[in-house]
Amino acid sequence: MKALRSILIILLILVAGHSSAALRPETIRVAVVKGVETVTLDGNGVLVTGPNGEPLRLDPPIELRRSRDGVTVNGRPFSRIVATAAALVRVNGKGYRGIVEIGPGERGLLVVNELPLEEYLIGLINCEISSAWPMEAIKAQAVIARSYAVFQKAARKNAPYQLESSVMDQVYDGADQEDSRAARGVQETAGEVLTFNGRTIQAFYHANCSGHTEDSREVWGLSLPYLRGVPCKYCQEANPSRWEQTIPLKKVEGALKSAGYPVSGIREVRVGGRNESGRVQDVQITCSRGKVSVPGVAFRKAIGYGVVKSTNFDLLILGDDVMVAGAGSGHGVGLCQWGSKQRALDGFSYREILSYYYPGVQFSAAYSRPE
Repeated sequence: MKALRSILIILLILVAGHSSAALRPETIRVAVVKGVETVTLDGNGVLVTGPNGEPLRLDPPIELRRSRDGVTVNGRPFSRIVATAAALVRVNGKGYRGIVEIGPGERGLLVVNELPLEEYLIGLINCEISSAWPMEAIKAQAVIARSYAVFQKAARKNAPYQLESSVMDQVYDGADQEDSRAARGVQETAGEVLTFNGRTIQAFYHANCSGHTEDSREVWGLSLPYLRGVPCKYCQEANPSRWEQTIPLKKVEGALKSAGYPVSGIREVRVGGRNESGRVQDVQITCSRGKVSVPGVAFRKAIGYGVVKSTNFDLLILGDDVMVAGAGSGHGVGLCQWGSKQRALDGFSYREILSYYYPGVQFSAAYSRPE
C-alpha cells in the first residue's frame, strides 16, 4: 500500500509538471511603432532603463529622439531604451502591457512591445473584430490569432520582432482595446492552437470573402491543404460588402510603373481570367507598347489594398478614369471573419467554425512547433 501511494504521488507530480510545461507562459514581440523621428513615453510609475539595465531618472512624459547611433533622451545618447510599468506604458498616448523597447530601426525609431501572448490576444480582439460579436466568433478569432502568432514567432525567431501591429500581420493597438468579453474569449481557449500533422498552422484570415474563400496557391503560389477555398454564403448575410472606386487612368499607370510593369500610354484595362473562386486571375492592359498582363493579386497591391479591397472586382474605363467595382474585403484566404460571425449566430461552435474554414486541422491544447 505504501509503495502504491508513492507511485501515485510520483505520477501526480509528473502530470502536474507536464501540464505546467504544456501551458507555459509564451511571450510575443510586436512592432508597434516604426519609422518615426520622435516617441513620447508616459504613464504612472514608468521605469526607464538604459541598455545595461541602469535606471534613468526621468519624469514623464519623456520624449525620445532618433540619433545617428540610437536614441537620445534629454540630449543623452543610448543604443536603446527599455520602459516598464506596474500598469501600462503609454507610447504616443497608447497603453501597452509588458516591456517596451525603443531603438533605431531601418528608417527612424523602432518601438517593440514584448508581452505575454495571451495578454496580446485580449488587446487584439477589438482591433480585428468586435467583442460585441457572438462569443463563439470571439473564441474562433482568439484561436486563429494565437495560431498565427505562434507560427510567426518561430518563423522570425532571430528577428528584432515577430509581428507587425498592422494588417501586414495582425492589427493591435495595445491594452486600451481590452474588455471583459475579449478576455473571456481568450481565457476560454487559453493555449489552444490549430495544428495540421502535429504542427501549428499559418492561420491566415480576412474580413469578408463575398461568397467563397480563396486557395492560398492563388494568392501566394503556395498550396497548403488547410488553406483551400470553401463556399461561404454566411458573410453575404452578415455584411454584404460591395464597393466601388474611380481612379484617374494616369494614377493607375503610375502605380503599375512603380511596381515594375511597362504600361506607358494605357488605352484599355480589362479583367482577363478568373479562378475557381471567381476572383481576378489577371488584368489585361493595352498600352502604346502592346499588351501587358498583370496578376490580379499584383494589380491590387500596386493600386493599393485600401482602394482595391479584394481581387473580386470588375474594371471599366470611363474617359480618363478607371472604375473598379468589387465585393469582399481582404485576400480571401482562411477564415472569413464576417462569415464566422454569422455561423456563430446560427449556433455553430468555434471549433465547428474553424474546422469549416481550415479543412483537416486539429485542435491542440498546448503550443506546438510550427512548420
